Parts: sequence; C-alpha cells; structure tokens
Amino acid sequence: MMRIHSPKRSFKITRAAVLTAFVVLLTGCGGGQSSSLDGPAQVVKLYKANCISCHGNELQGKMGASTNLQKVGDRMSVAEILKQIQEGGGSMQGFASKLKEDEIKQLAEWLATKK
Repeated sequence: MMRIHSPKRSFKITRAAVLTAFVVLLTGCGGGQSSSLDGPAQVVKLYKANCISCHGNELQGKMGASTNLQKVGDRMSVAEILKQIQEGGGSMQGFASKLKEDEIKQLAEWLATKK
C-alpha cells in the first residue's frame, strides 16, 4: 500500500529542514574570523570570570565607548593597562584585591595585543 503524505506534513518537514539549515548557517557565520577572546586559555578564563560583564564577550564594551577593549593596545601600554586593572578608574573598580599580581599581568599583556 502506497502512503500519501499530506501537504501539512510536507510543510512541517520542509520548515524543520529550513530552520535547521538556518541555525547551522548562523553558527558558522564569520567563518575565518577569529574571536576577540582568542588567547591563552587561562587568560581567557580570567577575562570571562572577571571582565566580561562590563567589557563584553567580544571586548566590545557594554557600558559605553570607554569600556570597548577591541583596540585597547593602540590606546594604552601594558603598564597603563596593568595600572587600570589594579587600581580601576572612571567607573571601573580596581582588581588588585581580587586577582593575583600574575593574573593581572597576564590580562594586561594579552589586552595590549588587541590592536
């Protein structure tokens, strides 16, 4: 016995296939671009745990233009970034009491490469 699919069933299958393809394409968007959070795993982990809420998941800044770190290495030296992380300034809190000196140094050196 030959089974005939109803038009509604075919539409559901097609819609599901299109939706699946769309999701796959979206996850692949930006294909050869590297993420701003590329770097040593430990440093990226530090950033995600301490900085991402204000500076964003792509260093884009979430609290205004001054929080954008995508090209911070063009604006600030390693020493200036280190001091900013330690002491804070503007609306940024200092992290000297929250992070180890070596962790702050690693973050500053990594951020200085963002140009």
